[in-house]
Amino acid sequence: MDRVPILRIGDVLLVSIQVDLQDQGVLDLQEDLAEQLSSISARGVVIDISAVEIVDSFIGRMFATIASVSQLFDADTVVVGMRPAVAITLVELGLTLGNVRTALNLEKGLEILRGTRGRTGLEWAQPPPEVTR
Repeated sequence: MDRVPILRIGDVLLVSIQVDLQDQGVLDLQEDLAEQLSSISARGVVIDISAVEIVDSFIGRMFATIASVSQLFDADTVVVGMRPAVAITLVELGLTLGNVRTALNLEKGLEILRGTRGRTGLEWAQPPPEVTR
């Protein structure tokens, strides 16, 4: 199975899941994401699930696990593009997403991450300014 690509946008990692993941694919994604988080010091992770049509309890728990892993690396996580059927399934399974925030689309997800760190506009993709005394 092919791995889910993880793209870097400034200090944000974008995970765009375009296929229904099998259990091994989820485990590979978690491992790849942890590796990327540790190597580039990302401040945020956006997981785009707009192409995901079906979730089970294992996939649902994956979102909460990814958020926990991201938090260990000081990165916030936002899931974007959740379809109504996926949301209903998660509720029916009794799953919570833990510290994972959600947004309707990628643009809104990036806005959430910008607000989390107190930044606006293009500042998100740039290093913080030096503090002078």
